[in-house]
Amino acid sequence: MDSITKNRQSTTTLRAMIERAYGPDQVPDGDDFATELSYGFFNALYLVRLRDGARAVLKIAPPAGVELMTREQGMMRNEIAAMELVRRASDVPVPRVHHSDVTGDLCGADWFAMEYVDAACLGIAAEAGELAPDVVDAGFEHLGALNRDLNGIVGERFGPVAGPGFATWPEAATTMFADVLADGARAGVDLGWDADVVRKVWDDHAGVLAEVTVPRFVEVDLWAKNSMIRDGRIVAVIDHERAMFGDPLMEAGLTGLDLPFFPDPTPFRRGFGLTVLTDGERTRRHLYTLWLAVTMLVETTYRQQTPEQYLWAREQLDIALGLLGRTR
Repeated sequence: MDSITKNRQSTTTLRAMIERAYGPDQVPDGDDFATELSYGFFNALYLVRLRDGARAVLKIAPPAGVELMTREQGMMRNEIAAMELVRRASDVPVPRVHHSDVTGDLCGADWFAMEYVDAACLGIAAEAGELAPDVVDAGFEHLGALNRDLNGIVGERFGPVAGPGFATWPEAATTMFADVLADGARAGVDLGWDADVVRKVWDDHAGVLAEVTVPRFVEVDLWAKNSMIRDGRIVAVIDHERAMFGDPLMEAGLTGLDLPFFPDPTPFRRGFGLTVLTDGERTRRHLYTLWLAVTMLVETTYRQQTPEQYLWAREQLDIALGLLGRTR
């Protein structure tokens, strides 16, 4: 997946990163030690082979000159904090961070080195037909169970793991949603709707957010493509950059409840333990779908994505607004 936010590096810089993370004795010879991984739209990711033959992954934040959305500022530091928290407070498998660097002197951005997980990406393998249907079903159920375990981690305040924190969920969620709308306005993104109309739909329903009183760890971005599967079991959860303390109902695995494009959430729900939703819970879920739809639409400009991606995102926003009673 390509994006202008991907901070690609030369083999010379990658060698310097390996030396800093693993020491000079692990710097490899030749120029064929690194392979760029295609996961994700945002960060650059490299699979590297160290001199002793071991493998590791380097993850590099966007370069300083690329304009980012408000929520994306310092997001790699949020990811590192989230990974450390998950390892400390749960049994959910995440790659071990070997080294992190926020000096910016090697690549002009934050980066970290982490454990390589030798496993298939659940989402990619499922789409390619490489997994039997029962394995895919069990994988999504296991992912839901792991996500439920993550939600068991309780924080002191609402908002991104690394901050800023908010006293209440309505304040946190509404501030972050308003930030996305402001990002869109700043970049001149045509939402297909007046931004004030979109904001009013949110405000008219935001009272239900007060139902959330416990700041629980929420991955936000735990799609099937952010999980690794081996022998029918999820062995690692990756990409924790958007993690926050908030409402578990905003988890990505539930998006298919509202948007038909996304996978059927039935097996995920089994593992997640979600059965019948109350009226308030359903409205909250719709609000998070609205938040996601606006984010995906605004991202198309910041990522300089294709016109087809932009039109698709506009369709998702139309659906999300319809769920909350706003139609043309």
